[in-house]
Amino acid sequence: MSATRSLDLDLPDAAATDRLGAALAPRLAIGDLILLRGDLGAGKTALARALIGAHLAAHGLAEDVPSPTFTLVQSYESPALLIAHVDLYRLENTGDLRELGLAELLDEGVAIVEWPERGGPDLLRLAAARLDIDLTLVPEGGRRARLTGSGSWAARLEGLTI
Repeated sequence: MSATRSLDLDLPDAAATDRLGAALAPRLAIGDLILLRGDLGAGKTALARALIGAHLAAHGLAEDVPSPTFTLVQSYESPALLIAHVDLYRLENTGDLRELGLAELLDEGVAIVEWPERGGPDLLRLAAARLDIDLTLVPEGGRRARLTGSGSWAARLEGLTI
């Protein structure tokens, strides 16, 4: 069984979500699978956009980072790696997951997946290095994030602050 590490963070506002994305961006590595879970409005897309934007900015790239809700997959390329932002909310069935080509993408990049529960168990088997992020809205405002790193992500969560 691979090592895991969990970290709970309070994200009181949108700026904190952006800081979390910026803190995660330099820790990305080829083969990473990042799974974002949470109810509608919990901040999955905001976090994905912040993470992708910070990675691109670190490589001198400024790109618009739209939600992939209708395209299912939106890809971004930097000199370091390819990032696919995937939204499975509209995925019809788990068999369609293969058609998205995520397994091949992980050979040269990172997949950030919203609504991973719609991908079924095959999605969870795609990568040994996985970061699960569960976002929850809190009654007093803002959100809470639980990050669980598996494989090499367990070590990469060490010392993470926002």
